[in-house]
Amino acid sequence: MNADAMIIAPVYSQIALDIALRISRGELRENTKIYGRSVMASEYGVSPETIRRAMSLLEDTGIVEIRQNSGSVIISAEKAGEYVKKFGERNELRTYRRKLKDLLAQQEALSRSISEAAETLVSVNERFSQTTPFPNYETDIPDDSPVIGRTLGELHFWQQTSATVIAIRREDQIILSPGPYAVIMAGDTLIYIGDIKCTDAVNAFVNG
Repeated sequence: MNADAMIIAPVYSQIALDIALRISRGELRENTKIYGRSVMASEYGVSPETIRRAMSLLEDTGIVEIRQNSGSVIISAEKAGEYVKKFGERNELRTYRRKLKDLLAQQEALSRSISEAAETLVSVNERFSQTTPFPNYETDIPDDSPVIGRTLGELHFWQQTSATVIAIRREDQIILSPGPYAVIMAGDTLIYIGDIKCTDAVNAFVNG
């Protein structure tokens, strides 16, 4: 038996549970006849044979009585309530199991996506490092930096810091070789090359 067969109850038993629930609520009353198979089949969107099996299940539990030429007659709302209490909990458990299975599948797919994104990022960083023969440094742009909203050209960034910006990391993307018209935004990380002393100049410049 596979996992789906263990989790999902047969359709006829689900219909039997629903009919028992309607009886226990008083929607369908004792000593009254339940609609014919064709009507019930149309209501639930199943075949008359599925309805016959559902009624047979309810008859076995003493909820209805199938009378020849009279159809199914409700004989016990009390037993219907007992049936709902007994099998409704099982049905709820199946539902939670099915939800758990779906969530686990989503988690697995998300884990695969994260893994693929991590591998791509590592690959990009490796290629970036290989194409940069000089040591590079990084500086984050704080939210209150005076350089926010201005371009590298407007700021005369190289003249002010002696650092050459070779990339800007912005959230999940890397902007390689930004030109003088590249606008600096809050949360950016500037990646630059130059003398090690330029790091102090860059930090002082972006912090005002």
